[in-house]
Amino acid sequence: MFAVTADSLQAYLDFDPRRKADLEKLDALIRKAAPGLRRHFHVGTPAGQAGMRMKMIGYGKFSYAIKSGKTTSWPVIGVALQKNYISVYVSVTKDDTPIVPAYAGRLGEKRSGGNNFSFCQFDDLEAGAASTLFGEIERIFKADPDNPVRYMEGR
Repeated sequence: MFAVTADSLQAYLDFDPRRKADLEKLDALIRKAAPGLRRHFHVGTPAGQAGMRMKMIGYGKFSYAIKSGKTTSWPVIGVALQKNYISVYVSVTKDDTPIVPAYAGRLGEKRSGGNNFSFCQFDDLEAGAASTLFGEIERIFKADPDNPVRYMEGR
């Protein structure tokens, strides 16, 4: 199983030298399109708690209550290195449905899921469409900070 063993944001960016430039370009695109979503290193959710265990680069944070009543911190946008892809996870909806499918086929993605998409190299992405998506995510979150909480509860 592929696992990133980084323990900081810089170590995450440096983890795979072959894809470092792709991560840095994506990071610059997200930070320009959604400057209000502060970048941070997400260490993953501990075993036994809701959320993905993987480490990732996060943009923006929100807190939601899991079934036990505990809260957990999660990124509004998460970027994760996978074995063969770089994946982008989104925690907001538009009109109560996942937002990523509205952009499917326009992002240059290799695959997409419920509210995520993956690509191999940054140059595969349609930067304009991705920038529009990230900007829309920031606007939705700013106007409705509980939007991702409702999305996570409905999953």
